Amino acid sequence: MRRKIPSLQALACFDAAARHESYTRAAQELALTQSAVSRQITALEEFLGLALFRRTRHGVALTERGAEYALQVAPRLQGLEQDTLDVMSTQGRGGSIHLAAVPTFATRWLIPRLPDLNALHPEITVHIETRTRPFMFADTPFDAALYSGTTAQVSNWAGTRSVQLLAEDVVPVCSARFLGAQKTLTPQAIAQLPLLQQSTRPDGWRQWFEVAGVPAPLALSGPRYELFSMTAAAAAHGLGLALVPRLLIEAELARGELVVACQQPLRGERAYYLVTPERGDERPVMKNFRAWLQQTATQAA
Repeated sequence: MRRKIPSLQALACFDAAARHESYTRAAQELALTQSAVSRQITALEEFLGLALFRRTRHGVALTERGAEYALQVAPRLQGLEQDTLDVMSTQGRGGSIHLAAVPTFATRWLIPRLPDLNALHPEITVHIETRTRPFMFADTPFDAALYSGTTAQVSNWAGTRSVQLLAEDVVPVCSARFLGAQKTLTPQAIAQLPLLQQSTRPDGWRQWFEVAGVPAPLALSGPRYELFSMTAAAAAHGLGLALVPRLLIEAELARGELVVACQQPLRGERAYYLVTPERGDERPVMKNFRAWLQQTATQAA
């Protein structure tokens, strides 16, 4: 039975023209002539039996039905493109995983360990994009997410299941010159030094000083940085002390760019989780990735 599907070329022309509301700009994007785009869209309108665009003084504009159809077509073309890229990237060797991840954890912890995954499962290709907040898996191409959050946040992520990988213990770190001849600093001494703030964890230093039992009027003062990688870099360059998860600065500690200023950790409310959609059986490639990730996290804990 023949499927009732327009030509892919017509849909591509319609998608580009809908985004630009211009046949000319669509033609430039697709490396076609303006008349070729117009012919494709006319053929699509005849196929559908309705008008997708209307003429205006400045060119074309989507009709109401055209706007609705454009919202439906765009994600399907994007999905088809992604499926094609997946097949091309694996060359038929195995499967791919689309992973959403908080950026610093992906850069500092996961990616340095991916060569181990490749050695164990060369058939697995991992694609990573940045996401910091919960999302609906049904609206994205993601198979899983590496998420940093509290137990309550993970529990409230609708339609998912999760497994905790690593707890987040944060420690105060600085460049070696802040310590001078000392091996460590007391919490009282740290309270008098410049403190680097994490904008996503504004109460971090206050909580650390409370656990230490030390008054710190300046606990909320200091320059703020959005990412832990920024805060760690600022500390390494001598701008102050940073309160960061130890697992995210393994490389800097090993190279001596950062040193732990005080061995008193703060067990944070957050942890790192692998979150997956709560649906049917997982693909074998996802099961293998999950097993490797859990084993790797256990060894790193």
